Amino acid sequence: MKHFLFFYLVITSCQLISGQNQIVTDSINNTEIDKLYKEDQFYIGITYLLLNDLHKDMSQHGFSTGLSFGYIKDIPLNKDRNFGLGIGIGLSSNSLNQNLKISKTAEGIDFEFLDADEFTKNKIATQLVEIPIEIRWRTSTPESYKFWRVYAGVKFGYLIASKAKYKGGGESLNYSNLNAFEKFNYGLSLSAGYNTWNLNLYYGLNSILENSTIVNNENVKTRTINIGLIFYLL
Repeated sequence: MKHFLFFYLVITSCQLISGQNQIVTDSINNTEIDKLYKEDQFYIGITYLLLNDLHKDMSQHGFSTGLSFGYIKDIPLNKDRNFGLGIGIGLSSNSLNQNLKISKTAEGIDFEFLDADEFTKNKIATQLVEIPIEIRWRTSTPESYKFWRVYAGVKFGYLIASKAKYKGGGESLNYSNLNAFEKFNYGLSLSAGYNTWNLNLYYGLNSILENSTIVNNENVKTRTINIGLIFYLL
């Protein structure tokens, strides 16, 4: 939570020191029109996480969720300002419920696949700093705040904190920041919708587990697919 509070202060400061916009007056309606407006510079996303490219013995259990928010610098590339580039920074927090038990031993980190009746909780939680880069198309105008949008791009993530929790068989484990997860993550992103409601999709291109993860003499890799809603603010 402290990472999220710190980041909120940072992006709020960025908004306060952003450059001045060009304001002109509509003489007919006696209203001000911002000719150099920018759109969708803050975002909040809520997603459901699906594990993809699973090992044959790995499965998802329970409800897995993700939460993200951040700031994107909107850079219009044409005169109408409805096509442009977005480059940002944000934070995400993800919770994955699955059947891969992670435990720490004298020899290192041990991995074990479990049956559903062998545990009551088995969760991986991660927090990442994210850098989204988007190509942005929209039907916005200086006078309208309701418009269609399609934003497509890539998202890079750097792991800053992780936890592995397990409860079952009279045993309770809780580990922080084990070297079991990839530090860098990247994938494709797509957001599309109208006004407030926008669908969001992230397709991970690399494994969330460290590349040397071995279970039963087999390398284990798994990626995530995030499906949910994203909300944009000025």
